[in-house]
Amino acid sequence: MARTVAQVIIETLEQAGVRRCYGVPGDTLNYVTDAIRESGIRWVHVRHEEAGGFAAGADALLTGELAACAGSCGPGSLHFINGLFESHRNRAPVVLIASQIVRDELGFDFPQEVDFKSVYASCSVFCDEIRTPAQARRMTAMAAQAALARKGVAVLIVPADVSAAKAPDEPGFAVHRTAPRMLPSEAELDRIADALNAGGKVAIYGGSGCQDAHDQVVALAEKLKAPVAHTSRAKDFLEPDNPYVVGMTGVFGSEAGYDALMECDTLLLLGCDFAWRQFYPSKATIIQVDIDGTHLGRRHPVDIAAVGSVRDTLDALLPLIKERGDRAFLDTCLARHEKAVAGQRKHAVAAEGRAIHPQYLTETIARHAAPDAVFTADCGSPMVWALRHVPATGRNRTVISLTHGTMANAMPQALGAQAAYPDRQVISLSGDGGISMMLGDLMTAIQEKLPIKVCIFNNGALGFVELEQKVEGLLDAFTDLQNPDFSRVAEAMGFWSRRVEKSGDVEDAVRQWLAEPGPALLDVVTDRFELVMPPRIEAAQIFGTALYSARAVLAGRADEAFELVRGAIT
Repeated sequence: MARTVAQVIIETLEQAGVRRCYGVPGDTLNYVTDAIRESGIRWVHVRHEEAGGFAAGADALLTGELAACAGSCGPGSLHFINGLFESHRNRAPVVLIASQIVRDELGFDFPQEVDFKSVYASCSVFCDEIRTPAQARRMTAMAAQAALARKGVAVLIVPADVSAAKAPDEPGFAVHRTAPRMLPSEAELDRIADALNAGGKVAIYGGSGCQDAHDQVVALAEKLKAPVAHTSRAKDFLEPDNPYVVGMTGVFGSEAGYDALMECDTLLLLGCDFAWRQFYPSKATIIQVDIDGTHLGRRHPVDIAAVGSVRDTLDALLPLIKERGDRAFLDTCLARHEKAVAGQRKHAVAAEGRAIHPQYLTETIARHAAPDAVFTADCGSPMVWALRHVPATGRNRTVISLTHGTMANAMPQALGAQAAYPDRQVISLSGDGGISMMLGDLMTAIQEKLPIKVCIFNNGALGFVELEQKVEGLLDAFTDLQNPDFSRVAEAMGFWSRRVEKSGDVEDAVRQWLAEPGPALLDVVTDRFELVMPPRIEAAQIFGTALYSARAVLAGRADEAFELVRGAIT
C-alpha cells in the first residue's frame, strides 16, 4: 500500500532518532499528525507553539538527540520563532515541520500564507521546502542530518497538498551520525605549548565546548597550576570535582573569576565565545581553541588561534606541557574564590521581618533537590540565583537562556526536559513576569502528565529591568506587575500548589513541593529590592544608582531608595 509523504517524513525522522514532537495540531498539519499517531514518536500537545520550540530545544540540548516540533500554516508555524531562536542559539538539534498552504495558492497573498524561508533563515542551519513527493525522504534526511551535524534548527516546509500526496517508492536516504576528531596541526600544538610553558601567571577560561573535556581541563590546570574560570554555559561541565575552579566571570560571576583573567599574563580560551569584551585582559598573551573557526578572535584579539575540539586538542597538548611547581597565582585566586562564595551566600539565609531572600529560596531548593535534577531558570534574576546558588553536582544540569536572553523560557524548557527524562526531577525557577507570559502551558504539564516542579520568584516587578533602570540613574518605570495568587491559578489547572510569604515557611514548603508525585507549583513572595551585584562596580554605576536615589527622594519615594541601599549593604 502506497504511503503518504507525511508518513515518509515521520518514518525518516523516527529513524534519525526523533522520539518526541511538540506542537499544536491544525488543518494543514493533519496528515502529519495522523502519521505521528501511527508512529513510535510521542506527540506532546503544547498550548502555544512558542512553548513547543522551547521544550523541543531543551529536550535536544539535554539528550543530544534530534527533537521535533510541528505547526500548521501561517500563524501556527510562525509562533515557534522565539522558542526556535533560543534552540538554535543553544546549538540544539531540532527539526521544525512547518506546514504550508497548498502549492497552487502560493504567491497570491492567500489567507495564512507566510514565507517561512525568509522568516527562519537567520535561526536555522537548514531551511527548505519539499516541493514534490519524490523529494520527501531525501529532503527530510538532509534536514535531520544538518540539525545533528551542525547543531541547530532545521526547518522543513511542507505544503498541505504535498503531505497528503502518495510518495513513490525510492531508495532509502539515511541520516548518518559521525564523531570526527578535530585537532590543530602539530605546528599549532607546539606553538600553544611553547606559549603556555613560557607563561608566568597562566589562567584557563572554559566555555560550553568543554562539555566532554572535564578531566582534560583539570589535568592541564594541574600541570600549569592555573586557575580555571568558566562561562555560565560551562558551569555544569567544569565546576564539579575541580580543585582549580575559581567561578564564572561576567556580570553574573564573582571577583575571583574576574581577577584571574585580569591579572594573568597568559590566557587559554577553551571552547568559549563569551561576548562581553570588557571581561578579557588587555595585557596578556591570549590563546584560543574552538571547534568553529569563525569564532576565533571575534570577541577580542587573540595571539594564537587553532581549530579543534577541546577534548581532542588537550589530549594531544598535555604531553607537551611542562609540570610547574609554583602555585602562588593559583592559591591567590582560589582564596579569592572562597571569599567570593562566602560573600554571595551572605543573603542566603532566612530573614525574619522582611521579604524572603531569593538566594535563600534558591539554596533551599538546591539542598533538597535530587543530585541529578534538571534546573531551568527564567532570564533575569532567577537565572542569576540559579547560576550562583545551585551547585553543579556533575549529574545535575542547568538550562538557561544565556545567549538569546529571552523571557519566559524556564517553564516550557522544563516541559521538554521532563518529557525527555520522565524519571528525573525537573525544577523550573520562574520569574513572575516570565511565568505570566506562558501561563497557559502549565496546562500542558497536566494534560501530558509531566510532573514538573515550578517555583515562582514573585517580587511583583520586572526586577532585572528595574535594576537596570536604577543603575542608569532613571526612576523605574512600567516595571510593576499586578499579579494574581499564582498558587490558586495553578490549583485551578490541576497543580498541587502553595503560596509562601514568610521565610520561616520556606523549608517545609520546598520539601513538600519536591515530594509531590505530580506537577507542583510554589508561589513565593521574594524581596523586590534584592540586588544582583556584579563582580566589579564601576564609577558610572555608583553615580547612576546615587542619581536614582536622589530622584526617588524628590519624587516622594524615599522608602524605595532606602530599601535599595539596605539591600546593597546588608
